[in-house]
Amino acid sequence: MFSSVKSKIKKISAAGSLLKTLALPLFLSLVIPLLSFNEKYKGNAFRIKTIVVDAGHGGHDGTTRGLIAREKDVALQVALRLGKSIEENLPDVRVVYTRTEDIFVPLYERIGVANRVKADLFISIHCNSMPSSMKNRSSVRGTETFVSGFNRLGQQDAALRENASLLLENDYKDNYDGFDPNDPESVIVFSFMKNQFRDQSIKLASLMQTEYVATGRIDRGVKEQGLAVLAKAGMPAVLTEIGFISSPQEEEYMVSDYGQNEIVTCLLKAIQTYKKQVEIQ
Repeated sequence: MFSSVKSKIKKISAAGSLLKTLALPLFLSLVIPLLSFNEKYKGNAFRIKTIVVDAGHGGHDGTTRGLIAREKDVALQVALRLGKSIEENLPDVRVVYTRTEDIFVPLYERIGVANRVKADLFISIHCNSMPSSMKNRSSVRGTETFVSGFNRLGQQDAALRENASLLLENDYKDNYDGFDPNDPESVIVFSFMKNQFRDQSIKLASLMQTEYVATGRIDRGVKEQGLAVLAKAGMPAVLTEIGFISSPQEEEYMVSDYGQNEIVTCLLKAIQTYKKQVEIQ
């Protein structure tokens, strides 16, 4: 994809500085929107091969708790169940965890794992909580899923350039042929890919919220926020808040086998739907 799009940009540029000024934006506005997310895999039948599942917090970073449970423990339990469910229902997909026990993993190392294993999706599991000083904090309930906000897009730009050498290795070499982080045309195409990652993150987040709502959960929506754990993602990435641990009702639900299984089923269905939508058949 890089080589073909770059060649078109170069042909337009060759027409002269004035034509370049007028034609390049026109080209980008007309042609690039027509390129689907999947076209970066042109020449290969794209499949989601690797999903990184991140259990939020852990170790000393885990003081948030409800009446009977800690967020870090619930997040880990759900993350492990989700990974197992993915492996059982999508045997062609590799699952990688950022942690499988109660240890601390720095935020940027979590997404660093995903970048190193060339993940196709990054999913971070968390429990929400209202401040202890808030009146009626126990009455706030619901699920919400986050994608990286605009104030972090500059970090993602840098991360994508930094990770270019990783992306060019092995099977990624075919997918991103011709990428040069110092070449303006390459940066344009890579920036387009970054925006596609954002769009696909929103798609996955929306599917998750839809599945939550189908089980009767309160929908707090899909939101953009400057979250460090998502900032340097070189793939679609989301952080999902599976409920409020500050709500005794939701805490009881989240620690139960029934609740965790239902949450995992929601996430699995969202992943399956997303997978069908983005894979080239």
